[in-house]
Amino acid sequence: MIARTLRVAGGFVALVRTGLIVGLAIAALIYPMVALTGAGVKRGTDALATPVGALRSSPPAQTSHVYAADGTTLLAQFYEEYRTYTTLETISPNIQKAIVAAEDARFWEHHGVDFKGVARAFVANQKAGAVSQGASTLTMQYVRNVLRDSADTPAEVSEATEQTGARKLREMKLAIELEKHMSKTEILERYLNVAYFGHRAYGVLAAAEVYFSKRPADLTVPEAALLAGLVQAPSSYDPAGTSGTAGTSAKQRRDYVIDRMAELGYLDAAAASAARATPIALKLSEPPNDCLATQPGWGFFCAMFRSWWSDQPGLGATPDERLDKLRRGGYSVVTSLDPRIQAIAQAQVLKREKTRSPYALGQVAVEPGTGLIRAMAVNRTYSLDRASNGPHSDPRQRKRLRGNYPNTVNPLLGGGDMAGYQAGSTFKMFTLLAALEQGMPLSTAINSPKTFVSKYKTGRDSPARCGVDSWCPSNASSSMTGRQTMWSGFGKSVNTFFVQLEQRVGAESAVRMAERLGLHWRTGIDRLQASPAKAKTWGAFTLGVADTTPLEMAGAFATVAADGTHCEPIPVISIRQVDGTEATDAAGVPVAATRCARVLSPDVARGAVDAARCVTGFKAATGDCGGWGTASKVYPTIRRPVAGKSGTTDDNRAAWFVGMTPGLTIAGFIADPDNPLHRVGTANAGKPREAVAETLRDALAGTAVRQFTPPSTMVAYGVNAKPRAFKPRR
Repeated sequence: MIARTLRVAGGFVALVRTGLIVGLAIAALIYPMVALTGAGVKRGTDALATPVGALRSSPPAQTSHVYAADGTTLLAQFYEEYRTYTTLETISPNIQKAIVAAEDARFWEHHGVDFKGVARAFVANQKAGAVSQGASTLTMQYVRNVLRDSADTPAEVSEATEQTGARKLREMKLAIELEKHMSKTEILERYLNVAYFGHRAYGVLAAAEVYFSKRPADLTVPEAALLAGLVQAPSSYDPAGTSGTAGTSAKQRRDYVIDRMAELGYLDAAAASAARATPIALKLSEPPNDCLATQPGWGFFCAMFRSWWSDQPGLGATPDERLDKLRRGGYSVVTSLDPRIQAIAQAQVLKREKTRSPYALGQVAVEPGTGLIRAMAVNRTYSLDRASNGPHSDPRQRKRLRGNYPNTVNPLLGGGDMAGYQAGSTFKMFTLLAALEQGMPLSTAINSPKTFVSKYKTGRDSPARCGVDSWCPSNASSSMTGRQTMWSGFGKSVNTFFVQLEQRVGAESAVRMAERLGLHWRTGIDRLQASPAKAKTWGAFTLGVADTTPLEMAGAFATVAADGTHCEPIPVISIRQVDGTEATDAAGVPVAATRCARVLSPDVARGAVDAARCVTGFKAATGDCGGWGTASKVYPTIRRPVAGKSGTTDDNRAAWFVGMTPGLTIAGFIADPDNPLHRVGTANAGKPREAVAETLRDALAGTAVRQFTPPSTMVAYGVNAKPRAFKPRR
């Protein structure tokens, strides 16, 4: 009788216990409903409206990888959250088991919500009088992360993470619905790619790299347990923390996870014991971000790429949206930067001007016919740290300001908002092209005195002023005086020849020619002078008084080398989205497609090349260069067909040389970016020419020699003229 009574009592107790658990679970689920009454009803109802499809299709923010032209050399990474999505097949089973053991032991059994866990958490929270346990399953945690990452406003972020019944109810509902549409392995894969492990590592691939410098497929049991233990509280269990208890807390948490793995049958006793006995051995790495962490010398190209990206309508509606996509979109970008040519260009720059010089010596290489930017080199370090920079080159500013050398992030070579530098006589190319296009042949002869009284006016403070207000430019030397043709006038850079030629074609024609070849006016005075109302009177334009950048000049001369096809200088070869498809604009055109258009007839371009051969010592194919050119050592240095133009500004404040071959065009300059009035002097004026010539020589070494196509007799000599006896030079 007593035994029977005890059996009945025992059964009753068991029934009560079961009922209590179920009741607590129901209460735990009803509690959020109650919390939604009154003022919170509408808000809770809206919260429940999140579509499950959005959770399934919402991609996590991923790191964009930017490579050099070889497609393998990493140039830079851009990320808001350091994450690269990886499939479950490439993730070690150790970390898969460890994360389940640490965060959701019944993951493989429940259907999105662990009711036993809910009941346990409810009791614990009631005893504690606060939230001490969350009972969130991996599915619920995944839901929370996706809602947070897809939030567009701070309010939405708060709603996705706040400790409220409404949030918990939404997570439960969505977790249950999600598991009706996704398998457990899909959910685990996605969870492992969104979880935060500390140290800016989002997802298991990033965590394996940051803490152990390895791939997630290679994680050992102790390493996997350590990472799995971080998810709950990355700061509290940080194994790389600086506090004295950091290592102890991390090991205790790791060993707890190992024990849980053993309890669940993922490890046998011996393996668990060996894992606990293994000391924590980190091999930390800090993932580079943006352009400040690029390889030495590559930062300026990277910054130009970033600026170009922000200007592409096909990548977003606004510059901010485009950059946000770069930092979150997981793009794989292959740029046009050729590591070999970049190394050559950088070495030639540093060979002639050290980084601590106040003068910036730089060069930009562009490929004719494609516009691909192959190199951007300058004697500066791309860095924000100005603590050790030299003094400002302007004596009046030295006590107050540091100069931007050697460290700077200013776009010294182009591709940003910097106006650039006056380019001197390189602008004679635009007047030459305008004249050829208007039918004037290369043989056009003009008597060119030492000083010429032009029809253009100038201000009272101009050193070239004569008479009342006439502009009277002079040649650099008396040896330029006399009768010149376009061949000799261009080769010797005869100022008074080109001012007279400009008067014949009209200054505005030269200005518009420059614009057709890709030049932009960034200063107020240049925009005013280039306006329709003023351009026709801008006589000094042909002598290069407007500001421009090496990037623009390389693109302009590359147009001439490509028989008149202008290709917008472009820093990319391909842009692939996270799904592997090519990024395209609204019309379906790849964003990385070359943007080329014919802006000159081939014959006009060939005529300009023929005159530009006179500059380099290569000699023209159809005419007489007049005995010498301003850069006659360039051809002997390169020993292959080359044309170009040198240029200096008033008082040698800046010096340039642009060299072009059929396969590569390089624009080089030297100037003081901090102080335009700081003269580079005659001793430095030849450095751009030397750097460009030797860079072209070394960059083209081993490639097939390509010839320029000579212009027609019409372009060379006109309709009725007969060519004089002249031995062409190929």
